[in-house]
Amino acid sequence: MSTDTSSLPLTVISSMATRHVLTRLTEAYETASGQRVSIVSVGGVEAARRIQDGERFDVVVLASDALRRLEKDGHIVPGSRLDVARSQVAVAIKRGEPYRDIGSESAVRAAVLHARTIGYSTGPSGTHIIGLLRQWGIADAIAPRIVEAPPGVPVGSLVAEGKVELGFQQLSELIHQPGIEVLGRLPAAIQAATVFAAAISATSDQQGAAKSFLAHLTSPDGDAVKVEHGMEPL
Repeated sequence: MSTDTSSLPLTVISSMATRHVLTRLTEAYETASGQRVSIVSVGGVEAARRIQDGERFDVVVLASDALRRLEKDGHIVPGSRLDVARSQVAVAIKRGEPYRDIGSESAVRAAVLHARTIGYSTGPSGTHIIGLLRQWGIADAIAPRIVEAPPGVPVGSLVAEGKVELGFQQLSELIHQPGIEVLGRLPAAIQAATVFAAAISATSDQQGAAKSFLAHLTSPDGDAVKVEHGMEPL
């Protein structure tokens, strides 16, 4: 006997970088479709691990590279992956702190060298920042001043609490964080844009509804919401 899943909510797991955008887009989708959607937002590494461990979800929203790896390992429905939005890395300070120049690569490097503490997250933005520090040859020298935010903890919250003087993270995670000031995106010469994508989990038993939800996430109707939350429509 088949099980009727029409009244069950779609279950979505996502990285923290997309949680604000997903919340807004999901509200519009639920209103238009009547389909309930339940979202769990965690660190990207944890999200991928939970999918790899076989935890049941209908939709996965992660950096596109992470989704490609999951698809290669059979955890994602082949061909279901759709790009949702692009996000860039930005820099933040605590509100009221003196302005730092980040208008060029040399200015960012100088700001890093003069900061008491540097904060970054796990995931694509953190990997990029570590790579920059190594490229500049200062990773070892400033290692005692580096703070890696625990998975699921926004770097912006550490900045707001005064635990981190200079914070680096996806703009989408910094833009609405209270108590901080976003200085801007990293300059183009040292920027790293991450494409976030959505796909149907191989464990989903609501693949039709999941496909409809993915179409909504990638619809031009949601472009203004993505921009509002610091992401670029694709």
